[in-house]
Amino acid sequence: MKILIADAFDAKLPERLATFGQVSSDMATLNEAEVLLIRSKTTVNADLIAKAPNLKLVIRGGVGMDNVDKKLCAEKGIKALNTPKASSVAVAEMAMAFMVAIPARLIEAHVSMTEGKFLKSELKRTELFKKTLGLIGAGAIATETAKRAAAFGMKVIAFDPYVKEHPVAELVPALDTLAAQADYISMHTPLNDETRGMINAALIAKMKDGVIIINTGRGKCINESDLTEALKSGKVRAYGTDVWFSDPPPTDCPLLKAPNVFMAPHLGASTKENLGRIGDEVVAILTDFNK
Repeated sequence: MKILIADAFDAKLPERLATFGQVSSDMATLNEAEVLLIRSKTTVNADLIAKAPNLKLVIRGGVGMDNVDKKLCAEKGIKALNTPKASSVAVAEMAMAFMVAIPARLIEAHVSMTEGKFLKSELKRTELFKKTLGLIGAGAIATETAKRAAAFGMKVIAFDPYVKEHPVAELVPALDTLAAQADYISMHTPLNDETRGMINAALIAKMKDGVIIINTGRGKCINESDLTEALKSGKVRAYGTDVWFSDPPPTDCPLLKAPNVFMAPHLGASTKENLGRIGDEVVAILTDFNK
């Protein structure tokens, strides 16, 4: 079996996969590859598939599959799988990092101290305790986020039309209901026709004044222009994001210069521990595939 690792995985993974066959990270070998390992950088589309006539299996290290044309893969007899369990803790911790840092004013405090300022009276904090967190999406990552938010004493509600019960969050019947109740909104949805641009002017108008939005899901679930205007007006107090329309975002992305935006370069799943867990799931998939 010829395995091509196209994106960044755990450094030990090639050695672990050697028992399954020949392992390469050279994209020039795509035409020979039977198994392709990707994360978010590589897109499996018609152009790539045309260059990979021997491809039988695509493994997406992570949760989202929006960079894989699953329909075309199925038509070509290519199995497309992901590693949904591995990233839950890492991404949930990233969401909580934003949720703690923004109201605590940690980023402004740090930057001001490096500039020789001591803004003890100017930087006013707020607490997470007794605030309402609204989760859009109630899957594995959202569940881990909910557990951590509950430990801070937050009330947790969630909207997910595909989930009927939840171990932590109170499920609400409509997105509008969540928008009206939440002090914090955390995005945990895949990108599809239902979720693309779902945070837009119409929904933002139904949110509480001063809401804080966290996005560790998908950048394209946000209407960037609408959110930028809401940040400028103060309707949205702050936006913490680890995800973008593209990696990296284009220089004309309006959120890069919008007020009260707290940014990270898609680091959510990039923990050492998570890369190891992804490797475990990849090995399990290949073991099962070889049976």
